[in-house]
Amino acid sequence: MPAKNLGVNRSALGHRVSYALRHPQRVPRHLVRATRDAWLRYRYPDHVAYYRAVMRSDTRTSPEAAVGSRSHERWLALGAMQFDYLLDHGLRPEHRMLEIGCGNLRAGWRFISHLKPGHYYGLDISPEILVAAQDTLVREGLQDRRPTLTPVRDLTLRFLPDAHFDVVHAHSVFSHSPLPVIEECLAHVGRVMAPGGWFDFTFDRTEGVEHQVLREDFYYRTETLIALAEKHGLAARFMADWEELPHGQSKIRITHREAARTS
Repeated sequence: MPAKNLGVNRSALGHRVSYALRHPQRVPRHLVRATRDAWLRYRYPDHVAYYRAVMRSDTRTSPEAAVGSRSHERWLALGAMQFDYLLDHGLRPEHRMLEIGCGNLRAGWRFISHLKPGHYYGLDISPEILVAAQDTLVREGLQDRRPTLTPVRDLTLRFLPDAHFDVVHAHSVFSHSPLPVIEECLAHVGRVMAPGGWFDFTFDRTEGVEHQVLREDFYYRTETLIALAEKHGLAARFMADWEELPHGQSKIRITHREAARTS
């Protein structure tokens, strides 16, 4: 994968024109998507409702593409990358795991297989992608692992128990979220994290102007997200070792501030 271009503003007109000139074959597909997204934004002004509609549309075409995988091989590789990373960072079978934006279990089926039965809890705003997740469970023969898969309307996590999850994971969720949605999650995730637990999330990183494309892809500076976590009493650190992997997004780890002081 090519190195991240951390200075480009993908929403700028100059960048869009230059990109179109360099990749003319992608222009028709982009125009179709831009038209669809404009219509969905008109119908669903709330961002979560809008992106739920995006996922509904994408899942009809391909559940694997809907979660950002252009081929089954890439779907498998990205899932393995996430699983191996957490395994290297101490994910144990007895841990209780919450996956926010679990999708069709690209990484989730590996987590479910690794964890004790009943220890995996997956959330997603898209009911359609959760139906695809059920298909993944059947295909991998993991019904006896008893995972929980739940559709949600927001990221307040209000129906989940206090101090319950050792590991919280959100891959390619905040990359599709405006700051108010991210802050909603950070304002509540500490309550459900067990003592000593951690929350890993990926994001599209920029070192230039923060921006978005089609209200689907959001680019943030690292310090913006770290400051947002600290605002809600959490400690946050940039995961430099994730940068060594062939993935276009970056990763931040959230812990309770008290745990960070003693580690």
